[in-house]
Amino acid sequence: MPRHPLVAVTAAIREEVDVSRVRVTAAYLRVIERAGLVPVVVAPFAHDASGATLRVLDAVDGIVLTGGEDVDPAAYGAAPSPHLQTVSVDRDTMEIALVRGARERALPTLAICRGIQLLNVALGGTLIQDIRSERSSDLAHDQSASRDQRTHMVHIEPDSRLARAVGATDVAVNSFHHQALDRIGRGLRVTAHAPDGIVEGVETPPDDRWWVLGVQWHPEEFVGDLGASDHGLFRAFAAAVRAGTLSSRTASAHRPVPVA
Repeated sequence: MPRHPLVAVTAAIREEVDVSRVRVTAAYLRVIERAGLVPVVVAPFAHDASGATLRVLDAVDGIVLTGGEDVDPAAYGAAPSPHLQTVSVDRDTMEIALVRGARERALPTLAICRGIQLLNVALGGTLIQDIRSERSSDLAHDQSASRDQRTHMVHIEPDSRLARAVGATDVAVNSFHHQALDRIGRGLRVTAHAPDGIVEGVETPPDDRWWVLGVQWHPEEFVGDLGASDHGLFRAFAAAVRAGTLSSRTASAHRPVPVA
């Protein structure tokens, strides 16, 4: 029986009193499972990031870059802003290696909130370190409302993978970030903006063998709303993962067997 595809889901390590704990919001795991995939939580590696990352990539069929801390500006050659919040160098290092390895292997990649920022940095882009102090905007990008409340609109390019996934070109989203994409990384196409111009979505071109979709909001938080268009993001990702897995199996089946 064919196995369900495995996808790596990145996580944070948080210090709680006298113990370190691996943390990832359970909503990611539930919505990924609902899409027919098996999530595998991957914590940051403190040592030998590149070697451990390669082993992870060899075992999975796709990756999901999740939300969390700020991305360290050192990763894109910038001095830290006074408004910079908590960073994790170990996590940045591991996830940058994950992105670059996924690109080499053409593993489908879904990037959410911090994930879209990390993706951009891994591909040579830069970030706005703090929207409020660096851009003129009255939009609440770091909302105080509950996580499943939609607080601002996003316009999506009609000819995009993102528009097809959510079935619309204008959507209301939740928003929990103070950093955002600035210079766009190599190979990424901007496909969504907030009304104030902040980038809300990126993807690779349709003719690129590497399937990538990144959004700045948190679609996983609508896991309890079965009618939410956000589920289309995970279904599109799952379809890309299954297509890539099928291609790999077909290629393996037709690979010549060495003659002893």
